[in-house]
Amino acid sequence: MSPRCWPAEHATVEAAARHWAAGGLVGMPTETVYGLAADADNAKAVARIFLAKGRPSDHPLIVHIAAPEAPGEAAWQALVGRYAHDVPPFAWALMQAFWPGPLTLILPRREGVATAAAGGHASIGLRCPEHPTAQALLLAAQRLGVWGVAAPSANRFGRVSPTTAEHVASELAALSEAELIIVDGGACRVGIESTIVDATRGKPVLLRPGMITAQALSQACGLPVRERDAQAPRVSGSLASHYAPQARVRLAEGTALADALRAEPELARVAVYAQVGVVLPSGVRAEVMPEDAATCAHDVFAVLRRLDSPERHTIWVQAPPIGPEWDGVRDRLQRAAA
Repeated sequence: MSPRCWPAEHATVEAAARHWAAGGLVGMPTETVYGLAADADNAKAVARIFLAKGRPSDHPLIVHIAAPEAPGEAAWQALVGRYAHDVPPFAWALMQAFWPGPLTLILPRREGVATAAAGGHASIGLRCPEHPTAQALLLAAQRLGVWGVAAPSANRFGRVSPTTAEHVASELAALSEAELIIVDGGACRVGIESTIVDATRGKPVLLRPGMITAQALSQACGLPVRERDAQAPRVSGSLASHYAPQARVRLAEGTALADALRAEPELARVAVYAQVGVVLPSGVRAEVMPEDAATCAHDVFAVLRRLDSPERHTIWVQAPPIGPEWDGVRDRLQRAAA
């Protein structure tokens, strides 16, 4: 029997925590996207993530941890210190500013922990999600000895990330209820994956843009944030082609989009995601792209899923505006179109 979605009630949370402790998979809501989560320290459980997604086993996963129940820096150090060592001061400053929240930090991995989740790499990605259901799940798991869960997006590898529990059930329908518990925490508030910052080389390096801008990161840690370079460690969502629906995604500026659609011979097989103000040819069905970055990020994956269908071979998308607040959305669309 395919997995079904369970409401985020106390009994579900406790059952999901026990499932993690037994080596099972949980579809976990976060504020960014839904994750396919397993005990980060259980290599066999982590292998089930890679198998369910069809993901290469050397492509590292992000480990999610709970916020400490006791306040203070020492409590954070104890939790982070289970997985990482030699954490630089600027990384602690970023944690204090943005955790819990949509920020992943790449840190030097403590030897012998979460090896499978890290894809065998010497670094590890850590995040403390903001979603209240995610926090309840992680705290319940912690009480059972599961200190962190590896959780990539709960979709087949390279496909559009899920932002509702129903998306997870559809993506992973091949798994049974015994294999996967899906906890329904509602639609994700942010809608695209976390910002990723490399903290392994003495200075912050932005590896994946999200809804936390480079300027905000710099202000929080007091250091300039550099762009990704050839020395960057391998991280989630860094492949050129990613976040893609079945239909081909094509990006174009406003006027180029309208011109391309006029030349399209099979408009009935084309879907469009465009901003208000673009004059499209008659007969073109279009979804309206929100005009502010946060709302667009919240909607973009759900809209790509809605526009995708077997009878459509192309989804045209108007390129988002230029500006740091749009970098996360632009990154996801460019990878979807690659």
